[in-house]
This record gives sequence, structure tokens and C-alpha cells, in this order.
Amino acid sequence: MSQADFKNEDVPPKADDLSAWYTAVTLRAELVSYSPVRGCVVLRPYGFGLWENLQKELDARIKATGHENAYFPLLIPEHLLMKEAEHVEGFAPEVAWVTHGGQEKLTERLAIRPTSEVIIGVMYAQWIQSHRDLPVLINQWANVLRWEKATRPFLRTMEFLWQEGHTAHATAQEAHEETIRMLGVYEDFARNVAALPVYSGLKSASERFPGALETYSIEALMPDGKALQTGTSHDLGQNFAKAYDITFTDSDQQIKHVHTTSWGMSWRMLGAVIMMHGDDRGLRLPPRLAPFEAVFVPIIKGEDRAAVRRSHELASELKAAGFRVRVDDRDYSPGWKYSEWEVRGVPVRIEVGPKDLEKDSVMLVRRDKSKGEDGQKTPVPISSLSSRLREELDDVQRALFDRALTFLSTHTIATENQQRFFELCKTRAGMIDIPWCDRTQCEQEVKAQTGATTRNVRELGRAGAVCVACGEPARVQAYFAQSY
Repeated sequence: MSQADFKNEDVPPKADDLSAWYTAVTLRAELVSYSPVRGCVVLRPYGFGLWENLQKELDARIKATGHENAYFPLLIPEHLLMKEAEHVEGFAPEVAWVTHGGQEKLTERLAIRPTSEVIIGVMYAQWIQSHRDLPVLINQWANVLRWEKATRPFLRTMEFLWQEGHTAHATAQEAHEETIRMLGVYEDFARNVAALPVYSGLKSASERFPGALETYSIEALMPDGKALQTGTSHDLGQNFAKAYDITFTDSDQQIKHVHTTSWGMSWRMLGAVIMMHGDDRGLRLPPRLAPFEAVFVPIIKGEDRAAVRRSHELASELKAAGFRVRVDDRDYSPGWKYSEWEVRGVPVRIEVGPKDLEKDSVMLVRRDKSKGEDGQKTPVPISSLSSRLREELDDVQRALFDRALTFLSTHTIATENQQRFFELCKTRAGMIDIPWCDRTQCEQEVKAQTGATTRNVRELGRAGAVCVACGEPARVQAYFAQSY
């Protein structure tokens, strides 16, 4: 089927089958294509535009906290990976190995990085000698590979793109403060760029990153009632420092191990944006992430191409003012173009026709609103286009967040009834909020019966509460949900 033949009707209703809708819309909107390698996708230009904007917004926030970017090798010698036993045990099923170079069998296998704590730890051991060398605050943008069996674009693929920060500190307090600081950066990005409300907090022991003292996460809730972890921040203590001998001479002349952290966000965040904000017509992208904030659709009558010329002139002015815009002057009908940019989720469409030009105006059409909804179409004088477009884009950003926040709020359910708790978990009712005992055995029993696990935990809501799941004394407040 050619692109011209591929209509929005080829995207199934979202409510009927979220998984089928999600896969169809990522392909139909030309975000990705499947590659010849199982579990890997090709990120097409429109999808890469989304990733570039995520990278731009998040990179600025990371650098504002004092971090610098670097790059480390993709391949990790096996003997180095094996030094940190708990880390290796956690990732062993997902590690892909290079065993041959050309026709020659390697004397030592090379792991393709599932994450980079190992190779970065080895380098930090070389670079760090004195307390004067600390802290080390480094981030890298990279690809990683994990041997996944079941895959889905953005949400879980064998190869994926992400950023991973790795820092080294003189004290445990500094490392903990760094862990919490970066969790806050992720929460800010989710809310203010991705228009995605999240719960942030501490992970349970069984959900902790291998080798970490503590893991924190931000958790979003998807339309099918499943949680999606969209960012993590790990306090690694001295575990990796001891495994890779990262030491420094402190101001008291004592040799000490550093305290390290790692934290990361992948293109899984884009999967959350697609799934949360999209509708039956396709994507609805937050303007701060969208590859194009607005697309001009000139309406041509006969041989008169005045609308095309004027669209390009206005687009140039908007680009000079800092907007990301495009003119769609391809040889398709206006109706086809409307449908095309709806499925691709462009926040605002700008229609320019002969009648509009006679009035020295254009028509703004907002993607976040339903067809026929009040305010979806607005005539705007050309003289005020730039200011009005900025207002509309800001309002689209707010509206998408508010809609998602309403969903999260109405699907966060607090209960202290055990039977109801298990039923809510089984039926994927949302984020189920309970007093919890914080015991791994209890969490395993809940998972066995319902498929749900803790998403993150926080301070107990009231003293004397008992765990809703098992009846033991509660130690924390926890969100339970099934997850991706």
C-alpha cells in the first residue's frame, strides 16, 4: 500500500485495542519502520525529530546542573563486566556478546553495552586520584543493546537510544543529593516538555537497579491502566567503586572509595507521549516535543499559486521568530494533507486559501481538539499570526497536560480493603495506592496473584496503618500497578 492510499482509517480505534492502535500509529505517522533485524527499528526523520527535541530539552537541563557530555565505548571486555557480580546477574539474560572479529574467534568475549557503569567505572578509576578531582559529573547520549524477546517500538526494543549520567562524589550525602536532583530533572521534563504527569519516588528492593543502594523513578499511567517507568535515578553507593577500585586521597590524606550515581531516560518517554496523548485520528504531540509546531497547508484554486507563495513567506517569518514550521506544498489535495498532519499529530495546522488572503488572514486549526469542538478552528489576522500562534501552542501544551493529569487523578485509587485492592490490581484499574509493609515476599505474592508490582513508594500516610496486601504493619505508602 502506498502512502497516498494509506488513510487514517487504517489506524484502529484506540479504545478497542491499545496495542494494535499504538503499533499502527507509530508506523502510519512515519515515526519508525521495522528493520531486517528482529526487535530493532529504523527511526525515520519524523521520529528522529521527536528524539532530537527530547535530547535538546533534556540536555539543556542536564548541563544546567553542571554536567558535561562525553562518550564511552560500545564494547565491554567480559572480565570487566564480571567484576560486579550483582550487576552482571541482573543483566546476564539481556547481554549480547561479540565472539568473533572477522573470521577470528576472540580470546575474550566482548559484551555490547546493556548500560555503561562498568566501562565508565574503569575509566573513573584512572581519572580520579584526589578529592580535588571530585565531583565528576558526566553524561553520555548513546545506544545500548538488550536481548529482549518481546518488543514494541520505543517501549521495548533490543537496541534503543538514551542518555545515561554517571557521577562520582566524595561523600554519600553528595551522591544521594545528586540522585534526588536528577530525579527532579526528569520529573520537570516529563511535566513541562512531554506534558506527562508522573509519580516520582523510591523503588522497592525487588525493583531496584542491580548493584544500587537505592533506585528512584518517575512513573506514568497509560490509558490501559498499566504504569510506564519513564526515567530512573540510582544511588550506587560504593558498590561499583569497590568493584572497579575507584579511590581518591581525601583532604585528611586517607584513601577512600568514591560514591557513585547513575541515571537515565530513553526513547521510552516518546512511547509514553504517543500512548498517552494520541487519539483515534493518530498522534497528538506536545508542541515542545513536536518536530513541527505548525504546518502550512496552502489551498490552491486552479493555476493561482498565491496561497503557496504567501505560505512560504509567512513560514520564513515564523522560522525567523524561532518557530518550527513547514509548508506542505506537495501535489495532494488539501483534505489529504489535513488527514496526513492529523495522524502525525502536528499541534497546529495553518490553512491559507484565496478567501483567507482576501481578508489578510489565515485559519488556525488545533490538533488537540476534536473536530467541530469550540476553538478548534480560528481565523487569525496575518498581522498577529506570530503572537497568536505562540498563545495557541502554549495552550495546547497546557491542555494536553491537564487532560493527562485528569486521567491520572481519576485512575489513582486509594483503598484499605484487601479484596478490593487485589481486584483493582487484576483489572488494571490504575495506580492503586495502599499502606504497604515494604516486604519483598509480599510484593511477590501480589505479583503472582495479579501481575501488579510496586511502582514507587513514599512516606507512610498515617501512623499505625497495616499493609492492605498482607495485614503486616505498614512501613510505607506504595503505588501498585501492572506495568510495561
